Amino acid sequence: MTRLTRRTTLSGAAAAMTTLSVSVPAAAQTWPSKPIRFLATFPPGGIVDVFARHYAEAIAPKLGQQIVVDFKSGASGAIGAVEVKQAPPDGHTLMWTISTTMIMNKVTMKSLPYDPDKDFVPVSYLGAGALPMLVARSVPAMNIKEFVEFARANKVSMGTYGVGSYGHIAVQELNREFGLSMEAVHYRGEVAMWTDLAAGTIHAASGSYLSASRLLQAGTGRAIAVPTNKRMKKLPDVATFLEQGVKSKAFQILGWIGMFAPTGVPQPIIDRLSDLMVEAGKTEKIQTMLDSFGIDRAAEDRHFLHKIIADEGPIWIELVKSLGITPQ
Repeated sequence: MTRLTRRTTLSGAAAAMTTLSVSVPAAAQTWPSKPIRFLATFPPGGIVDVFARHYAEAIAPKLGQQIVVDFKSGASGAIGAVEVKQAPPDGHTLMWTISTTMIMNKVTMKSLPYDPDKDFVPVSYLGAGALPMLVARSVPAMNIKEFVEFARANKVSMGTYGVGSYGHIAVQELNREFGLSMEAVHYRGEVAMWTDLAAGTIHAASGSYLSASRLLQAGTGRAIAVPTNKRMKKLPDVATFLEQGVKSKAFQILGWIGMFAPTGVPQPIIDRLSDLMVEAGKTEKIQTMLDSFGIDRAAEDRHFLHKIIADEGPIWIELVKSLGITPQ
């Protein structure tokens, strides 16, 4: 029998501490050593921007470093994704993007300059809420049935915030469901799309309530359907697509925002960021922000995001493939 003495106990503790310090990479022990960059892959003013700024403000004090929100938009998030992929894997550059960048682009781009599954590590999931469909003030439609009648009698255009985005899928799915020939007009993000809808340049569009709210408040846009299984708290009088007889899965699953790190970032940093995001989502300021835009779910951890990608990714992929969207 080994006799346990104070000396052996202290020696064992020292050995354990040595093992711990060796197992945690030096980069993780000193992180963050400089300002952190949140790179948003879509333009300023949209939901990705708003979320990134709110969470940056909540997390920065916990880390003792400034968090700068930067933008690199284009190609449905691909341009920004490439920049993050090439960034040093030290936890100081993190990508904020949407499901389009990480899932739909696999199908809609002929030669994707990054591998969504291998070049990035999930950090946190953020629900974007339902993406209501709005029509311009000049469109005489209060629901999907009336909109379809209008689209059959007129040449109609519908905006999207990127090729392969949910908005793009919505246009194609409505065309297929009702035998329409609406034109999909692609933008580099939501801001320009909603600006054109407010001006009547396009007839309809689908996107985040957060970004569309200014049109709803001004009366320059009118919501006619929401793609969820239940009505939105902020739009209780607007029926879901399902309630209006549109049963496609495209109008029953939700897009999301995700924070990702380039592959190679030490796991302790990923875990810390993931935990900080969940913690920030519980703060009063972020809860108030989410409530104001009708979003029920705050930030979830890296495990949740990984599961969402695994479970819902194949559904989105099949939707895009079935719509016959030509890769560009």
